[in-house]
Amino acid sequence: MILAISVVIAVVFASGAFLVLQRDLLRVVVGIVLISNSAILFIIAAGLSRGSAPIYPIDEGAVSDPLVQAMALTALVIGSSVAALLLAVVYRLYVSHGSIDIEEIFRMEMREAEELESMNKTELDPEEEEVADERKLEKEEPR
Repeated sequence: MILAISVVIAVVFASGAFLVLQRDLLRVVVGIVLISNSAILFIIAAGLSRGSAPIYPIDEGAVSDPLVQAMALTALVIGSSVAALLLAVVYRLYVSHGSIDIEEIFRMEMREAEELESMNKTELDPEEEEVADERKLEKEEPR
């Protein structure tokens, strides 16, 4: 039984790691969710013990550990919150760029950065503005 649980956890983690390495942002989000779920399964498997429920009055015998269940529930809530945040970010990227392909978004961002850099060099360079102002003054003044 332990071997089967270990194999399931390994397959879920490997699937998540494979999806994180993809170019499509939705697949990346699904990969992060799968890795988070494999961590939750690992926490549950690590604390797997048979016993009665940890509710008072406690019967004699083995009692299952409630800390494992609390940690798994906390990890599940955090994982779903992270997934919701990542999906919101992916949606905003899709709205602003029209694509969820990482390479295409990177190319678009680089083009925009180069355009801004070229605009800043020509428009905001104070030394060039001073030289241009002096040239205008020289042209306007008669000699």
